[in-house]
Amino acid sequence: MLASLGVFSFLLGSFQSFVFQSVTTVAALIALLTIPLGLSLSLVRDYARTYQSLRQKLREVEDLSARTIAQEQEKQHLLAVQNETLEQQVAERTAALQQSLADLRATQAQLIQREKLASLGELTAGIAHEIQNPLNFVNNFAEVSAELIQELDDEREKDTDRDPELEGELLTDLKQNITKISEHGHRAANIVRGMLEHSRVGTGQKQPTDLNALVDEYLRLSYHGLRRSGDSAKDKSVNVTLETDFAADLPTLNVVAQDLGRVLLNLFNNAFYAVGEQQKQVGEPYQPTVTVRTRRQDAVVAIHIRDNGSGIPAALMGKIFQPFFTTKPTGQGTGLGLSISYDIITNGHGGMLTVQSESGQFTEFTITLPISS
Repeated sequence: MLASLGVFSFLLGSFQSFVFQSVTTVAALIALLTIPLGLSLSLVRDYARTYQSLRQKLREVEDLSARTIAQEQEKQHLLAVQNETLEQQVAERTAALQQSLADLRATQAQLIQREKLASLGELTAGIAHEIQNPLNFVNNFAEVSAELIQELDDEREKDTDRDPELEGELLTDLKQNITKISEHGHRAANIVRGMLEHSRVGTGQKQPTDLNALVDEYLRLSYHGLRRSGDSAKDKSVNVTLETDFAADLPTLNVVAQDLGRVLLNLFNNAFYAVGEQQKQVGEPYQPTVTVRTRRQDAVVAIHIRDNGSGIPAALMGKIFQPFFTTKPTGQGTGLGLSISYDIITNGHGGMLTVQSESGQFTEFTITLPISS
């Protein structure tokens, strides 16, 4: 019995010891688990806060995005409205500009026609003078010849005292007169023929041309045309000295003689106008002088037209070839002469038209034409 109690006590003690050790172990395990559980709970709380913060940020971003999209849509709408308005304004202004351009072209055509008519008037006056001179000679020699014939008839009707020597002299004078009449008649015919050649329109074809002869012809036409004009700027009292120096070695050039003649006529007219105005301003002892030279320079031919007139102010040098620009008083120039001349030389003949001038001293225009043209 006692032995049984002893065994029971031993077993109970062992069990209690086991239980105590187990509890201690569990407590230790619980203590060990408490740390990661606490960390996990802390992480969960941090994650929850972060998640809530991110959701708030996301909502804010979504709101901002929605506002941005709305603003962009409004901006696109405003741009569309502005573009439509702008297109309408552009269309209206384009129509207005097209109308203005049409009006400008019509006005330009009228002014060009006026310039052509003005040039034609100058040319006609020069032609009239050129033809009048030989016709005057023809008339004078014809009248003298008629008197010689009458005198010869009177001498031959004499029954006595006829003077054979006088008759011979009369016949000689008559032959000379007839020769002169023929020469001046041919001169007038050549002038008419030359003008007909220059006045041919519609071809615009380049033909081999004696440049010296063309320059000399239009120089004389311009000079006589201006002196016969009633314009005060072209007063006959203006006694212009003409100086010419034509190079003998100029080759024949392929040019549109009518167009080049128009350029020459315009430049000559401008030169005579300039010296006339200068003489009015300074008076004596000023001597109006226009100098014309031709030169061959390597692969080009140059025509120099120089006057000792009032010159061109430096501030205006860059404008003189612009359409409608003129230094002449209102009504005395359209401002198209030099512009048209520049176009004829540069575009029509592949050459150059340049100018040098010193105010109050001189102006010199130079036409440069390629020989290969």
